[in-house]
Amino acid sequence: MYRPLKNVIDRITSLVLIIMLSPLVVFLLLLVALQNKGNPIFTQIRTGKKGVLFKIYKLKTMRDTLGDDGNPLPDHMRTTPLGKWIRKRSLDELPQLLNVFFGQMSFVGPRPLLPEYLPLYSKDQNRRHEVRPGITGWAQVNGRNTISWQEKFKLDVHYVEHQSFFLDIKILFMTVGKVFLPKDINAGEQLTMEAFNGKN
Repeated sequence: MYRPLKNVIDRITSLVLIIMLSPLVVFLLLLVALQNKGNPIFTQIRTGKKGVLFKIYKLKTMRDTLGDDGNPLPDHMRTTPLGKWIRKRSLDELPQLLNVFFGQMSFVGPRPLLPEYLPLYSKDQNRRHEVRPGITGWAQVNGRNTISWQEKFKLDVHYVEHQSFFLDIKILFMTVGKVFLPKDINAGEQLTMEAFNGKN
């Protein structure tokens, strides 16, 4: 009963939040644009429900700085002071309210990952695509970037199998707690997890 209603609840709630938070988002967009000297929005193709691809939106927290070899510099060298502050408070996820409103994402669900990972999933891991991806999820409130890919996928599948209104509320409350007491965001200087290779 809850699953058919969830998308309706998500889209209505996201519209309300887009309107309420628009002054904050516009202010952050201006600050990021000034510090990055360019586009304040980061976009990337991700995998959604049933493997459908979509474009995700985030506030840009890193400069597009390349090293002498033509490759991007390490995360900690490209991340701006403002970007670090934004990431620590998960404010870079705010533009994803648009993804929720468009029906591509939910507030709660497995995080949407890169399409190149699709051929690498086991049959069980691929079950994460049975539901809409989320801004936050069971894996995010149970370790985020400090746990392995295998642990993350187990938590994603657990969510798929036990999805309910009360579990979603629990995850949202836990997410709020982690925003005010930031942790589990990264391990070391690399702010993003290493790429999934099917084994790690």
